[in-house]
Amino acid sequence: MPVEFIGMISTRDQSEIRRSRGPVVDRDYVRRFARAHEDAGFDRVLIGYSSSQPEGTQVAAYAAAHTDRLSFLVAHRPGFVAPTLAARTFATLDQFTGGRIAVHIITGGSDGEQRRDGDHLSKDERYDRTDEYLDIVKQTWTSDGPFGYQGRYYQVEDSYAEVRSPQQPRIPLYFGGSSDAAYRVGGKHADVYALWGEPLAQTAEQIASVRAAAAAAGRDPAPRISVSFRPILGPTEEIAWDRAHQILATTQANIEEFRGQWRRSLGGAHPQNRGSQRLLAAAAQGELHDRALWTPLAAATGAAGNSTALVGTPDTVAQALLDYVDIGVTTVLIRGYDPYDDAIDYGRYLLPLVREEVSRRQPAARVPAGAAAE
Repeated sequence: MPVEFIGMISTRDQSEIRRSRGPVVDRDYVRRFARAHEDAGFDRVLIGYSSSQPEGTQVAAYAAAHTDRLSFLVAHRPGFVAPTLAARTFATLDQFTGGRIAVHIITGGSDGEQRRDGDHLSKDERYDRTDEYLDIVKQTWTSDGPFGYQGRYYQVEDSYAEVRSPQQPRIPLYFGGSSDAAYRVGGKHADVYALWGEPLAQTAEQIASVRAAAAAAGRDPAPRISVSFRPILGPTEEIAWDRAHQILATTQANIEEFRGQWRRSLGGAHPQNRGSQRLLAAAAQGELHDRALWTPLAAATGAAGNSTALVGTPDTVAQALLDYVDIGVTTVLIRGYDPYDDAIDYGRYLLPLVREEVSRRQPAARVPAGAAAE
């Protein structure tokens, strides 16, 4: 199976080292950013979710209208719209984009962030609600006739949607989370289970947890696995590491400006979500892990999102990514600290190396007995 590469686009030019430029929704930037990922050879781009940011399905619709092949992974939090409406919304979007939509389910790891959108359930309750929500979404996408559903959080009667995805059997579901509750629900529902970039040993442990949860839910095969990183490339190792330390210094200088934003989204220095806690634990164990995994940026930001770096030449970082492929990873989500230019560089220098090596490792197709050879 080839490795799937996912980038990430936003609606304005910003990062931990780049102060926000332009309006909150910069149409020209979204258009150029999406096209840069398409030209770079990415399979998809993630459109994130925040209680303060533009709504993702509309961003995806606009970006899709200005690209031809690029697919879109739209982050979505269950609980704020009815699951039947969400299913129709995504199916409609998938029809207009020609089957280029996937949905990334994020149940929500920060109570404060959830409450900004009016959600006051506990974390465990949110995961129980997500379980019911996805039961209904999937039935809405696939049911041959009207169906009903009776759960604690949702009760649906005589529901049927005429609009369906052009993808078969339905729109793909990605799922994020690192708690036992997340493994349980994601192991049951996800097509792809997304993890943040931890050391290889800890990532292998999480993969085992996801597979065990899938087996407990009676699933075979288990979800595919995605891991997220922030690659920092240089033409030499020395230049790559100089750049990494410059990025760290700039991030630390910007801490006060961005601290409020990070705390609003993930809880800051003491995050509630298990994924951030795991990244901070890895950072506490040491700065450098395995071949090229560097953790000080996670520590500097309170592990606010995907925040561990892979540092080195394109060859070094490609080999580091392949180390994760070797333990079962099939999807890689990467984004840079200089978002637009890094996406271009990944397409030029990194993606081809990984794809070439993965292709080289694939067994040659067998020619059936008696078939004519060309």
